[in-house]
Amino acid sequence: MKLLRGLREQSSLEKGCVATIGNFDGVHLGHQSIVQHVVQKAKMLEIPSVVILFEPQPQEFFSPDKAPARIMRFREKYQYLETLGVNYLLCLAFNHKLAELSAEDFVEQVLSRRLKVKHLIVGDDFTFGRERRGNFEFLARWGKSIGFGVQDTASILIANERVSSTLIRQSLAESDFEAAEKMLGRPFEFNGKVCYGQQLGRQWGVPTINLPITRKKTPVHGIFIVEISIEGDPVLYQGVSSLGTRPTVNGKGVLLEVHLFDFDRMIYGSKVKVRPLKKIRDEQKFPDMETLKARIFEDIKVAKAYFESQK
Repeated sequence: MKLLRGLREQSSLEKGCVATIGNFDGVHLGHQSIVQHVVQKAKMLEIPSVVILFEPQPQEFFSPDKAPARIMRFREKYQYLETLGVNYLLCLAFNHKLAELSAEDFVEQVLSRRLKVKHLIVGDDFTFGRERRGNFEFLARWGKSIGFGVQDTASILIANERVSSTLIRQSLAESDFEAAEKMLGRPFEFNGKVCYGQQLGRQWGVPTINLPITRKKTPVHGIFIVEISIEGDPVLYQGVSSLGTRPTVNGKGVLLEVHLFDFDRMIYGSKVKVRPLKKIRDEQKFPDMETLKARIFEDIKVAKAYFESQK
């Protein structure tokens, strides 16, 4: 899959394309259904398939402080969309100019003139354009007049609830990782490269691997029971993690720290995936280091008991 940053790179689409538009945060089952329809239609018409998204996401542009935490970083989104067989990922910069573009102008200038869309597939709740005036009915009318097909896809329902990024965030906030996994179609995970930390855990006999969290907000935070996979290693490791700002040690920025059980290798720079299984507690500031140390050992005890109960 090729990444196109902006409309200046659309020369690869001179013969037209089949496209979809959205945030695709999490690339959940509903998103996957849309993308699969796009890929299939593109193959049928023998033209490229294109997923169009925006950076930043519109909510992050209009209300950065109120915008929800992302389920996925942009890089993770790219990697997962690639596995679905998409030909191009078009990333449009969401700025004042694009925000002020009317739905009519977006269809005419972007979809028709620049991208030469032959067929557009969107979710049944899709809206776009200034004041979000554009929707499926709008697209169907304009597509008919301009000359491209428009198709919507029905929402995916689980337990009579519509799968959505909002509902997944809610499940993650409530530490209902099983519900989130059902809607995502895979486990929720954090991905990253192991970096150096303050080495406090090592001094206490509980060494940790550390992952910097680059996103502004995280959908989960606290102390968790986790499973870890290391790139190139078939073993799935068990452990306990802390995701937060480490208030007791006056930490700066958000960090994911993971203590792995029965593990003594140095893996700095390795790519790992951290899958939270169950929340133990919220992050808190302790009065002193000894109290923090005692609670860490208690958390480890709780996590080990959990894994023992799963045998």
